[in-house]
Amino acid sequence: MASIIRSAKSGNEWTEIEMEAYNIKLAFQDTQAFFGEIPFSFPAVDREVLTAPTANGTLNDAAYNLLAQLDLAMVPTEHGDSAVTDFAVALFHSIGYVHRPRAIHTRKTLRFMVCGEHKDVKPNICIVDRESNDIILVVQEDTYFGCVNPHAQLIAEAIAAFQNNNNRRQMVGLRKCDRKVIPGIIMVGTSPSFFKIPVSQELVRCVERGQYPPTPTIVTGHVPDVPRPDRRFSEGMKPLDSRCAILQCYEAFKRFIF
Repeated sequence: MASIIRSAKSGNEWTEIEMEAYNIKLAFQDTQAFFGEIPFSFPAVDREVLTAPTANGTLNDAAYNLLAQLDLAMVPTEHGDSAVTDFAVALFHSIGYVHRPRAIHTRKTLRFMVCGEHKDVKPNICIVDRESNDIILVVQEDTYFGCVNPHAQLIAEAIAAFQNNNNRRQMVGLRKCDRKVIPGIIMVGTSPSFFKIPVSQELVRCVERGQYPPTPTIVTGHVPDVPRPDRRFSEGMKPLDSRCAILQCYEAFKRFIF
């Protein structure tokens, strides 16, 4: 809302208040609306990942390594010592999200301007296109397992990624991008939700100046359909049926990462 008092906050301090303050709305969509394709393609992953319940049931090292990380990521931890980021890195390599000329960066600190001040935001994972030097995916872990809304933090990370991408373009004499959809993923344990975050120069200017954007920003999201929705967070990708459904979503989401 235009009347909300805006203040310079780091991206990891953003809440629903910042979403209201910058006219950002969240809309969840079904599979067809979000991905634009049904049926899904078969996941591009080692066959054993879809057939072996645990790491110990695998024959090859690639499947073993990924499922071992999955097992570690499912173990409850204290003091924020989560293995989810390590699992996500292994997963992205396994399913083809990271390939030449891309690289993956964990816990990268991004600087961004908000209300006239430089602040930081730190996604758990960024995927970077090394040819353009653009950040093309941001990933945020929800360490509170759904008790705290992480959507505003992911959106702040997307805005920071857009600012960083344009700053680098300007430094090498390229034209700034006026608008780009930044893909994002929120992970609650090994259970992901997928987001398309449209970031525009208008939104960035309003964030930089602490102003209310006249045009709303509509962020679309999708929560994968799994066989037991009530056990989504506790089961994650452990059961084979849920694992297949989630990996199909990862496969379909590839088309938005460029």
